[in-house]
Amino acid sequence: MSDERTGPIPRGPAVATDIVLFTIADGALQVLLVERAAPPFVGRWALPGGFVHHDESLEAAARRELAEETGVAVRWLEQLYTFGEVDRDPARRVISVTYFALVDHEPLAPRADSDAADVGWFPVSDLPALAFDHAAIVDYALRRLRYKTEYAPVAFQLLPETFTLSDLQTVYEVILERPLDKRNFRRKLQALGVVQPTREMRRPPAGRPARLYRFAPAAFEALGGGVVLAF
Repeated sequence: MSDERTGPIPRGPAVATDIVLFTIADGALQVLLVERAAPPFVGRWALPGGFVHHDESLEAAARRELAEETGVAVRWLEQLYTFGEVDRDPARRVISVTYFALVDHEPLAPRADSDAADVGWFPVSDLPALAFDHAAIVDYALRRLRYKTEYAPVAFQLLPETFTLSDLQTVYEVILERPLDKRNFRRKLQALGVVQPTREMRRPPAGRPARLYRFAPAAFEALGGGVVLAF
């Protein structure tokens, strides 16, 4: 959105990128939205995004727009889908190549910049009215995320480098929207070997200390393809 959707209408379709950024906070899966300060849909919440420059790749455009509008940079970004309905933008013909990413909530401090009036996290279960077709984009990204948890280690993107097994189970339960049996969950993790125990412990104010773990990417790669993370 740093390239405001105003001014002369370009010849032919314009290409934009939109980014669905998920995190988990307050026990809920949330998505980052910006409040539009430029027409169309002034004052409406939307996904971060904007037009692709002639001298940049699609992913570079997505990363630039996310950083410009929210101050957030991500390590992992995946192309989601191309949305190109003729009437998706009331101002002009715009084709959006969308991306999605997952981040740990704790170290982030999003800030509104560029032509965004505000920025904030919203639970995917309680979104405001969104501009353009962004509600459909979020819904598609959510379905892709739930599917990917069955065969890819995307859930670890929502955690810090070290975490407890309870932390990891909570992430899966929030994404899948269903409880998981603690014993079966840990037995599956042990069999897969995709997490490694560290020598560190988390010591809560009350209760027993919990062992901290980290993701073992080499062990995951050794498993090969297939649905290996279905719980």
